[in-house]
Amino acid sequence: MPQLRAIPSRERSTSLKARESWHILGIISEFVEATERLAEIRPAVSIFGSARVRPGHRWYELTVELARMLSDAGFTVISGGGPGIMEAANRGAHAGSSPSVGLNIELPHEQLGNAYQDISVNFRHFFARKVAFAKYATAFVAVPGGFGTLDELGDVLTLIQTRVGRRIPVILVDSAFWKGLIDWMRDSVAANGLIDPKDIELMRIVEEPGQVVEAIFEFYVNRGFAPTATERELMLNL
Repeated sequence: MPQLRAIPSRERSTSLKARESWHILGIISEFVEATERLAEIRPAVSIFGSARVRPGHRWYELTVELARMLSDAGFTVISGGGPGIMEAANRGAHAGSSPSVGLNIELPHEQLGNAYQDISVNFRHFFARKVAFAKYATAFVAVPGGFGTLDELGDVLTLIQTRVGRRIPVILVDSAFWKGLIDWMRDSVAANGLIDPKDIELMRIVEEPGQVVEAIFEFYVNRGFAPTATERELMLNL
């Protein structure tokens, strides 16, 4: 693969190097801004779900109620900042007593920031945004969604499974929606030795908003929400 120094035109080579350098600085700036804006928000819960669900849908209204309950219980609520379930999460949190955070991403379509964000952080790069979702969350909640939701869920589970990230509650809402995925993981993925059957236990499925809050408090009842020294070291490497 040719190196930049092998490009015959020095002007062209310099231009390419400058562009890449500015790109890297732009990525760094996203991490810096996220750290400055989010370092003090814990405990926080990241909520994922479809951008295509509209107000009035039961998943939307359930998420509004859930986020309000989490906010009033003292949790900052983090969403992707866009429409659908993300809007519902910010809307419920905004009506509660704790901050509502939106991690907005620039996309060619679909993603427009919702109006219910107390703290809004903008990203151009998905991977920087994913770090923010993982690094500052005390728990992850997945409401039904599409590829984006599955992508975030896979990232979270991989970090916990590989012990690169700390163990935190991963809660799926609506068993009817998630049952097929869990069955496939058990009957195909785990059955073929591709994951340990116990990895499926990293997730907990619930039906109601109150059960989400209870599950989070149950997880932390004997240890508190603050990361341990070991967990803080893990998160520095995300």
